[in-house]
Amino acid sequence: MAERAPQSPARHCPRCPRLVEFRAGLRVKEPDWHNAPVPSFGPLDARLLILGLAPGLKGANRTGRPFTGDHAGRLLYATLLAEGFATGGFAERADDGLRLIDCRIANAVRCVPPANKPLPAEIASCRPFLEAELAAMPRLRVIVALGQIAHGAVLACLGLKPASHGFAHGARHPLPEGRVLLDSYHCSRQNTNTGRLTEPMFRAIFVEARLLLDAPVP
Repeated sequence: MAERAPQSPARHCPRCPRLVEFRAGLRVKEPDWHNAPVPSFGPLDARLLILGLAPGLKGANRTGRPFTGDHAGRLLYATLLAEGFATGGFAERADDGLRLIDCRIANAVRCVPPANKPLPAEIASCRPFLEAELAAMPRLRVIVALGQIAHGAVLACLGLKPASHGFAHGARHPLPEGRVLLDSYHCSRQNTNTGRLTEPMFRAIFVEARLLLDAPVP
């Protein structure tokens, strides 16, 4: 069961008109889908936060759980299971019984955007929910940003300049309060099918995250 961070968006969140209109159309077309802001998944006392871009149309927007029901989720959850950040069976359903261990998953934008491309104004409009997420995780030590938009959202929440923290796969950025930001290419089909991101490359990010979590607190 996902825990809701303070100030999580309501089902009928009105902040982004374009996303509201898109969501309304999906509710008519696919009434059995989730079609609402997707809540984060995993415990708030986790030390690892994984931040994605936005719910996938037929993935999280359909199932109601981040990275569940599409290609990106298959790679992400297989990696988390392999590295001990999850337990149980992943069956691409929100009720499959999968449980995250010391790990939480959220998205920079909580509603599905057309063509999987949120506008800058929509990213900014959703930022207060990410800020609340970060504030509600007292033990947080490592953030894995899946893609440049997630990377930028973290920096914006913390008031850090992108010019001083450039995105690159495998890059490590020190954050305030002794936290660390790790960058990864997004585990989308586009990146994996083209070879831009391989399974070993992706798994290496979480091996590093584990090493950082196991290291003594400065």
